[in-house]
Amino acid sequence: MGTVHNPVLPGCYPDPSICRVGDDYYLVNSTFEYFPGLPIFHSTDLVHWTQIGHVITRADQLDYTGIASSGGLYAPTIRFHDGMFWLVCTIVYPDQPNRPGNFLVTATDPAGPWSDPIWLGTAGIDPSIFFDDDGRIWFHGTRLALEPQWHDQTEVWVREYNPVTQRLSDEETVIWRGAQLGVVWAEGPHLYKVDGRYYLMTAEAGTEIHHCVCIMRADSVTGPYEGNRANPVMTHRHLGSKVDVVGAGHADLVQAADGSWWAVLLAMRIYGGYHYPLGRETFLVPVTWEDGWPVFAPGVGRIPPVVEVPFADAAPLGVAQGAIGGVVCPDDPRWNTLRGPADRFATISGTSVRLRPTDDTLSDPGTPAFLGIRQQHRNVDFQVSLNPELSAGQEAGLVIRQGERDHVRLGIRPTAEGYTVNAVHCQAGVEHPLGSAKVGHGSLQLGIKARGRDYALTCTRIGAGEIVVGHADASTLDTIATGGFLGLWFGVYIQADGQPGTGSVSVDKVEYLPVPDSEA
Repeated sequence: MGTVHNPVLPGCYPDPSICRVGDDYYLVNSTFEYFPGLPIFHSTDLVHWTQIGHVITRADQLDYTGIASSGGLYAPTIRFHDGMFWLVCTIVYPDQPNRPGNFLVTATDPAGPWSDPIWLGTAGIDPSIFFDDDGRIWFHGTRLALEPQWHDQTEVWVREYNPVTQRLSDEETVIWRGAQLGVVWAEGPHLYKVDGRYYLMTAEAGTEIHHCVCIMRADSVTGPYEGNRANPVMTHRHLGSKVDVVGAGHADLVQAADGSWWAVLLAMRIYGGYHYPLGRETFLVPVTWEDGWPVFAPGVGRIPPVVEVPFADAAPLGVAQGAIGGVVCPDDPRWNTLRGPADRFATISGTSVRLRPTDDTLSDPGTPAFLGIRQQHRNVDFQVSLNPELSAGQEAGLVIRQGERDHVRLGIRPTAEGYTVNAVHCQAGVEHPLGSAKVGHGSLQLGIKARGRDYALTCTRIGAGEIVVGHADASTLDTIATGGFLGLWFGVYIQADGQPGTGSVSVDKVEYLPVPDSEA
């Protein structure tokens, strides 16, 4: 008997989709403007997850140009059929709605490489794919209702796909418009076939506190669908805003090899008031079937903190099996850049990475010289050893990133005597100083000490004492405060006031060190 401590993927891993191939499970999440896009995880027991690659890894696969924070890659769906992995997704250009959005990519190996996209020519977001047992392939997705009965009503459409012509049929059927009157944003639709019946599962009511999972069924893939009288079949909205986990929704079902059923879904852990700096995370719940309907977390009715998985190996409780910890090497797949590959500004030499500035800064919706990893723990030390070789007008250091308009930088700038270290909070596009210090020339260690909502920003010159340059507040950086869909990233960067210049910074060691709650 194995156990897993929820969430199974802590930090910003929203919109999970899962499929099983034999005894292997594969899971994918949304990544928005981050690159590489759409991480692929592998497990043999639903408890222990290892990232094996990404879906979007090449600069010419997708065009991220002009995508601001919280735009980009939304709500992928992964399935396996006839010896091949299929993945459908949306790339959202918030200010350019007429650009193509929904696409399909395939791979024989889920670790990659994945194909170039096949554009589906459909409006809306959150496409999904269903392979019927008669050989027919059905795409479905959600969009704003063409004839809405209320503001932000959405509808789920279905169209058949021809794999030879790689085109969707012109014939379309709208199969769902919401489980409740007045409900908004029926998103993340998935079709399944269980015991001869077709099931449509959606996430409704927006991806915040009122988020939920609803289920419908029909005798035909095109409907008509009847809703479950128990809808929503999973939600935490009735628990209020002071419960530990909120926003349960956007689920995907999978049947294990032993015949048991499970769901992965997103939710948010709140702390420091009604805030969730870690973003939307991936959770696991057991599912049973009663009277032809799925029952999520039977007997409990909410996401359990600990889940027992009968076919899994034992794992220590309290350990997030999908979390990072210790020294983070340059080749770790959990590193991300923004909107493009790192080879534009980064050179790896052994365990070090040298960064050179680009034309973009952290305040631009472009590709600044930035490497980051998700914050996955509310209490953690993020420490980076830097060897700067900066030119005038350049700045390098650490960043706590929500987006272009909202982030906190701990940056060093060269002076005749050494460096000035500045802590700055960019809030809604306006920069506010948090503190400043001066240190001499030489190697430095910069740090972020996260303790709940407090981030202490530190600087240590090798051989000297630690300086706390300033403090930042996580509750001013999460999506409740800033909008959007992202959790926080910790990263290293270099940027310039004007032209990039010839300076650089060597990132010699990065440590991500979770701190137990008892020691925080």
